[in-house]
Amino acid sequence: MTHIPGVNSQKIFNETIEYIPGGVNSPVRSFKSIGITPPVFKSAKGSIMTDVDGNQYIDFCASWGVFMAGHANDEIEAGVIERIKLGTSFGAPTHEETLLAQKIIAMVPTLEMVRFVSSGTEAVMSALRLARAFTGRPYILKFDGCYHGHVDYLLASAGSGVAETEHGSSPGVPTDFTKYTLSIPFNRKDLVEKVFESHGSLIAAVIVEPVPANMGVVFPDKGFLQFLRGITSKFGSLLVFDEVITGFRVAPGGAQQLFNITPDLTTLGKIIGGGFPAGAFGGSKEIMSLLAPVGNVYQAGTLSGNPVAMTAGLRTLEILQRSYFYEELFEKAQRFYSELNQIIQPYPVSLATCGSMFTLFFRNNKPGNFSEVHECAMDKFAAFYRFMLQNGVYLSPSQYEASFITGAHTNSQLDKVLDVIRRGLGHVFPH
Repeated sequence: MTHIPGVNSQKIFNETIEYIPGGVNSPVRSFKSIGITPPVFKSAKGSIMTDVDGNQYIDFCASWGVFMAGHANDEIEAGVIERIKLGTSFGAPTHEETLLAQKIIAMVPTLEMVRFVSSGTEAVMSALRLARAFTGRPYILKFDGCYHGHVDYLLASAGSGVAETEHGSSPGVPTDFTKYTLSIPFNRKDLVEKVFESHGSLIAAVIVEPVPANMGVVFPDKGFLQFLRGITSKFGSLLVFDEVITGFRVAPGGAQQLFNITPDLTTLGKIIGGGFPAGAFGGSKEIMSLLAPVGNVYQAGTLSGNPVAMTAGLRTLEILQRSYFYEELFEKAQRFYSELNQIIQPYPVSLATCGSMFTLFFRNNKPGNFSEVHECAMDKFAAFYRFMLQNGVYLSPSQYEASFITGAHTNSQLDKVLDVIRRGLGHVFPH
């Protein structure tokens, strides 16, 4: 067992907190809920990350779901290096934007047009502005625990790192900013119906993570997403699928392909940047044509459509389109899940999965909404996480997050991780 964090990680992190709030540029990276200083990383290749002390970890965070083909993939890396030599940013059109747009639209057939941005947060913010403009309505309906970025009016009852803050939202967001945001528990058809009965003519859009991953993986009840499609159509509201995480991960065409549902707008991120900052939102030509310069809905970004990010995304999607990629990934994941389910049987732990993403919840039954996730034994999760880390396994560092299997993981690595999990649960729940 290695001592983690190592001396160099602690030294660098202690220095960093003097210059960067909390020593991190995104709160969940701080390991606040884990109770230790986070390791500081210097390199990664495939499914292995290496910290500044030389400790190696089998990585299941994958930069929060970014990497499907693993870190520093040779093909993606070669394409990016070639592109960088030609220039990294122009603030003007490049061919790479067109090529990636064509690839995304080919893989996600519900999309007719897309607009690129630099993050998932930007994608959601822009999509909802567009939804409000298209419908002429003010209200947005979201679900508790679904995280849609750090936009002011969407931080109410959000998941992800927000869930670990004292108030579950954020100071600095005036009440008036959230007065048009309605948030209710996930998987509750009855509450959706009540909201539409009282506000239906004012609801511009329902936004949902079709398979929430920012409160851990929470699977939608049978028919719930179809119900949302039906009720939004009935009341003239738009259905927005936030597929920043599920896009290209749970199926080649995302969750909308998995569940055979056509949303009006889709937001994408993470995977489409191939390790570089990128996001996108898209939908029908009718809706997307409201965007400037064609229409009057303003949206802009200096680095939007950055050619380096577009190249990385294009190379990534080319890899994913190979006939064997998803078949091998899901076969590997299912084998891992099957054995993991056997390991957790004696313990008050449940496993939730979708495609290549999973969460071990420290409660007896898989949660169906955010309040049930809150019932998890957070102290047990933290102790388990520390054990995993000390034994060279890097999971996403929060009970409120999903972990990911990638094409770079090998079956022998997964077998090793299963053994560490077995020992870790025995450590946390001694007989």
